[in-house]
Amino acid sequence: MASILRVNTLTDASSNNSTAMSTINQGTAKAWGLFNGTGTVAIRDSFNISGISDGGTGKLAVSIGDDMSSANYAVTLRSDVDDDVQTSRFYNPEIYTRAAGSFNLVTYSNSAEEDHAYVDMAVHGDLA
Repeated sequence: MASILRVNTLTDASSNNSTAMSTINQGTAKAWGLFNGTGTVAIRDSFNISGISDGGTGKLAVSIGDDMSSANYAVTLRSDVDDDVQTSRFYNPEIYTRAAGSFNLVTYSNSAEEDHAYVDMAVHGDLA
């Protein structure tokens, strides 16, 4: 049988440190993923990511399983060419679209779009 625990605040055993539940809810990632961005793109592991597709060199389209409340959420992105070399990367909302249920990301090296073996991302914001 399922149970529900309803609290407004979590506190440690000494009651010296407490956190409001709203802070915990707002501060957790609503989706994250680790992707293979070279060859056949694939999800290595994820939470609340329903799929990815290859949009060309350095470009991935990501589908969120449970939609965000709007397109106003933050995407954090990190990528590596291999285990040892970190490269520059970013998401550009002016060029690549973002919606409540999906977004596009781009990985770069030396100012050129490039496929990266490891693409890690997290989404923070409000779920629908």
